[in-house]
Amino acid sequence: MEGPEKARLDAYYRRITAEFPVDGAISLLVITHLLAERPTFLHALARTSTIAAVLPKPRSVNRQALLEVRRTYAVHDLSRATFTDPARALEYLEKTVPGQDVVLLDIGGYFAPAITTLAEKFSGHILGIVEDTENGHQRYEALEELPCPVLSVARSPLKHCEDHLVGRSIVFSTDALVRTRGDILTSRGACVIGFGKIGRSIAHTLRAHDLRVTVFDSDPVKRVQARSQGFRTPSSCTEAIRDAELVLCATGNLALRQGHFEALRNGAYVASVTSSEDELELDTLDGLYQRAPVGDHLTRYEVTGHYFYVLAEGGAVNFVHGAAVGSYIHLVQAEILAATAALSRGRYDPGLHEVPSAVRQTIAQVWLDHFER
Repeated sequence: MEGPEKARLDAYYRRITAEFPVDGAISLLVITHLLAERPTFLHALARTSTIAAVLPKPRSVNRQALLEVRRTYAVHDLSRATFTDPARALEYLEKTVPGQDVVLLDIGGYFAPAITTLAEKFSGHILGIVEDTENGHQRYEALEELPCPVLSVARSPLKHCEDHLVGRSIVFSTDALVRTRGDILTSRGACVIGFGKIGRSIAHTLRAHDLRVTVFDSDPVKRVQARSQGFRTPSSCTEAIRDAELVLCATGNLALRQGHFEALRNGAYVASVTSSEDELELDTLDGLYQRAPVGDHLTRYEVTGHYFYVLAEGGAVNFVHGAAVGSYIHLVQAEILAATAALSRGRYDPGLHEVPSAVRQTIAQVWLDHFER
């Protein structure tokens, strides 16, 4: 980001943190996409809290942002293995934030498998978790009992703007990578798996680009919604992908498993909107398919008589081009700041929550006042 842009964004965050101040001394563990604008957001968090560690999502790291963040904060490697094992997760917290009041900022439900152990055995106090994504929301929702409050912004109306633009950025990056092989998307048959907010945006954007779009969602209600909007909606994932030349996965919950890959047509392109471990069961293809890079961010999977291409190694394809969605992302980041402040004040019982409508209205008004000028 250029200096004037950083200054303007910093002024916006100062208005947000003034509206939603943190109560008391708290420490943060921050899982984040470390994109170009993210250091300014981290600085906003640091004005009211102590950032004990930044844990960048591995496939969404801007090099310049990483260098800037490392000058100020501890940066630790992020892996699901660390937090899937409750003992390892507890050891990490005891080493990083021993005895402290802690808020965990999550993207993708990383802390979900270990949260019960952390809440019961950590020497400090887990004040709560702020979750940013739908797949993370589902991971916490699936737990029988939450031992601390989880404030989710995944389904916030303020995130709808971002989700719509993320869908468009997914299609942009997919098209750009396909073009590196001399192909274009126009007039192809495409399948979108998952008809949530992002999947819906992808489906409509693909149709606007003159693709023939099929939609599959395991939820029959969403299939009905897709059908009402003019999309073909087969009753199984295998049927949906069988003839698709492009498959875009937007479920956050393992859209394609081993048997599905076998059903792909020859030469199909496969792309994801989130981490490969959340969307594509690619590790099950080890020893079955030969893998070979065929260009930047394109991998060919081949076995006798069958081949297909995976974009961006199965990770979120839009991060290849920075995943920019403009100033709308700052609505969601402001809600994360407000949620962090709310957890510092102990206003929520254990369980899954959202911030009140009045908070979102305040954020929206500040955003309009600031970015419409």
